[in-house]
Amino acid sequence: MSQDVADRSVDEALAAGINHFDVAAGYGEAELRLGPWMSRIRDRIFLATKTGERDRESAWQQINDSLRRLQTDHVDLLQLHAIGDLGELDAATRPDGALSAAVRAQEEGLIRAIGITGHGHQAPATHLEALRRHRFATVLTPLNPVLWRNESYRADYEALVEEVQRQDAGLMIIKAISRRNWPERADHSHATWYEPYADQERVTAAVSWVLSHSEVTGIATAGDVGLLGMMVHAEQTRTSVSGAEGQLADDGEYASPFIAMPF
Repeated sequence: MSQDVADRSVDEALAAGINHFDVAAGYGEAELRLGPWMSRIRDRIFLATKTGERDRESAWQQINDSLRRLQTDHVDLLQLHAIGDLGELDAATRPDGALSAAVRAQEEGLIRAIGITGHGHQAPATHLEALRRHRFATVLTPLNPVLWRNESYRADYEALVEEVQRQDAGLMIIKAISRRNWPERADHSHATWYEPYADQERVTAAVSWVLSHSEVTGIATAGDVGLLGMMVHAEQTRTSVSGAEGQLADDGEYASPFIAMPF
């Protein structure tokens, strides 16, 4: 997006009271768009970014590149990005993996905490194993009503919650307003790799449902800034759990966004 559009979205977020800004080296020019704001807001926000690299050398370089693009000397949180299965976790946590670069960056004051993120149906189980290998400060994992209905997924998520709470880690939720994968040949109306809910009633229902879970310490807004206002409104005007479930239950096309991920 243009710098003007990015600026308007940052203004909108700040006005709504959002103080956690989360980008990634792999999110196009996101770090470059946020960087010019740092001289004005760095002491007012919790700044997070991510590395998608898996080996130590590449991750170290990417961490430093992110600091340069963000125009800051440190970030509050560096997350190992897209760790959604044990293969990715093994690669990132091996002795010469990305985790060792993150630990070095933490020791040198470039980052203050290390987190982990991931997509897919294996994410909660993978993140539970990650917490057994390293004391990650935060976990960013998927949750929404349609995923919750899957007994296996729900069991993995509940086991993850137990360990997160035992370690007093932060638990942040992604894909709260995802509806399904984009249908084949469908026009993509939003800049998200999945089809999101884009009407206020269902956005409010989905956000309300996730935030009814007391273990959740944060919810990620969708990757399309055009949906930011609806998610802010949803947080401010939450509905009951039963109301939220009823609002979403009549959507016969509500499905997991992880059936056919494009990456």
